[in-house]
Amino acid sequence: MSLIRLAIPKGSLQQSTIDLFKDAGWSVTMSSRSYFPSIDDPDIECALVRAQEISRYVESGLFDVALTGKDWILENSSDVFEVADLIYSKATYRPAKWVLAVDEKSSITRIEELEGKKIATELVNFTKKYFKDRNIKVDVEFSWGATEAKVVDGLADAIVEVTETGSTIRAHNLKIIDELLVTNTKLIANKESWKDSKKRTKIEQIALMLKSALQATGMAGLKMNAPKDKLEKIISMLPAITSPTVCPLHDPNWYSLEIIIHESQSRDLIPELLRTGARGIIEYPLKKVLDG
Repeated sequence: MSLIRLAIPKGSLQQSTIDLFKDAGWSVTMSSRSYFPSIDDPDIECALVRAQEISRYVESGLFDVALTGKDWILENSSDVFEVADLIYSKATYRPAKWVLAVDEKSSITRIEELEGKKIATELVNFTKKYFKDRNIKVDVEFSWGATEAKVVDGLADAIVEVTETGSTIRAHNLKIIDELLVTNTKLIANKESWKDSKKRTKIEQIALMLKSALQATGMAGLKMNAPKDKLEKIISMLPAITSPTVCPLHDPNWYSLEIIIHESQSRDLIPELLRTGARGIIEYPLKKVLDG
């Protein structure tokens, strides 16, 4: 099989992406000055690329597969195949949002009031389209960084910036008046690569293992022994993806139980299980969870 060329986002997502591949079973090693990390898979070749540019390079065929944000796919209007959403479990995932913000003292409360105003953002094309679709004429200019300060410094009337909690926006004395886009990381593929059966098989393997590693985020396995006369009560206490695994032990008066839980549940659950009669309780971390 010809090599799969993989683009890893450079910058803020770089280490988390490398860590995700490690959890999924691949070791990606960086050298201090190289843009070409090594990976312990002879079928994959890696390169570091700015997340903002990745989808264009995948569309052109320079890379077969990559991780980047939904926001940058839309910003570049890239024609790529979206293989998988790489989001965390509902218990841990906090989506990033692109929001429209103005000075907290501004009288502006609606996007229509920005008619004729200047807006600074890194997400230029998407922002222009957003306002054009609503027939609002604005001047959108590219921001190279420190976007939140543009309003404070009088360089723009409003900004469009990415945030998770809004705390940085508020820290710069700004207020959010609209939400333009909720984004998340996606695994994308070049459409011609996706049509190649051998490359597709490898890309599907990557997608499966990355998703299984993400699914295990914040999860733990729990094993215990339960007396026969308390078995049903203990089972009724157990949260699980489906239902717990129950196996009889050599002693007919005892059973072994095994489940998957959120780590945060164990602090309340384990003491209750002990009080109810469970014994030999073991909690262990999970690296991958595959559920169909």
